[in-house]
Amino acid sequence: MGKVVLVTGAARHLGGRFVRRIQRDPEVERVVAVDAVEPGHPLGAAEFVRADIRRPAIAKVLAEHEVDTVVHLDVTGTALGAGGRTSVKETNVIGTMQLLGACQKSPRVARLVVKSSTTVYGSAPRDPAVFTETTPAKSLPSGGFAKDAVEVEGYVRGFARRRPDVAVCVLRFANILGPRVDSPLTEYLSLPVMPTVLGYDPRLQFVHEDDVIDVLDLSAREPRRGSLNCGTFNVAGDGVLLLSQCARRLGRPTVPVLLPAVTWVGTALRTVGLTDFAPEQIRLLTHGRVVSTTQMREALGFLPRYSTAEAFADFAASRGPGLLPPETLAGAVDRLAGRVAPGARPVASGTVPSPPTPSDDGS
Repeated sequence: MGKVVLVTGAARHLGGRFVRRIQRDPEVERVVAVDAVEPGHPLGAAEFVRADIRRPAIAKVLAEHEVDTVVHLDVTGTALGAGGRTSVKETNVIGTMQLLGACQKSPRVARLVVKSSTTVYGSAPRDPAVFTETTPAKSLPSGGFAKDAVEVEGYVRGFARRRPDVAVCVLRFANILGPRVDSPLTEYLSLPVMPTVLGYDPRLQFVHEDDVIDVLDLSAREPRRGSLNCGTFNVAGDGVLLLSQCARRLGRPTVPVLLPAVTWVGTALRTVGLTDFAPEQIRLLTHGRVVSTTQMREALGFLPRYSTAEAFADFAASRGPGLLPPETLAGAVDRLAGRVAPGARPVASGTVPSPPTPSDDGS
């Protein structure tokens, strides 16, 4: 018999994609997709079970379907449908507790994969330049999704101690981007004019949604030779981008705002429904966050297909040109330079113009 994989959060975009992907694994016999709401996308041949992981009934689902692999993707910062922040927190924290309790009672469960986030490191002015998986946060998140992720990981560590026979893999994803990703960060990056914190230009990392599905698929399988998909891993694309670079590549102007006034701007944007400018996002857009992916490559054996810049480029292409498209802006600068110095030749970006050639008389 092949593996029986249970996937939570199947009604969400990434959950649905992973459900369809894992069915292609020849070692997987059945896939059980679980969510509290009906998915609006196809799930292939997976069996959908409408169940709320906050309820003890999830233990019955694991037992009835003889599940041996659990992929917990219902840890998120955004509500699905009409649910608010309270519903999201209950699903993240209480739902994870109930699911782990069900896994602990099930003798068949042998592998657990949990979707987490690099927000567990927080964002503070005295943060290290690069976080590793063992670096303690300088300032623990005080609320929002980041705090949920910290609590979820704490419960997962407790489960791992109680069930050492279960292979547990926690994936801390950087900011997920892609053409179909919808999150508070993508809403912010889609604003026609992006408010920024005056005097700060944070470093950001991204991971493409395709790489998210690939690493989840890898983590749900038996480890390859020379790798170990059991432990906690940062997952991000190579390189970093400054927020100012992101704005230029999107063609969106920025409006620097004094740090004390950013909260007021965030409240206004949240009130009109443009984006959820939560405190944790404000801290990210002030101080940034960069994580090491050495363990992802050397222990997990995963190599992302997209760098941070490539993931952002794919996202930017799906959003269309902003108010200041880079090509238009570059053309305007060239025309202005031509009017200021009509005889000057345009100099390619990143090059240094040659010094003038001395005349024959040495002048």
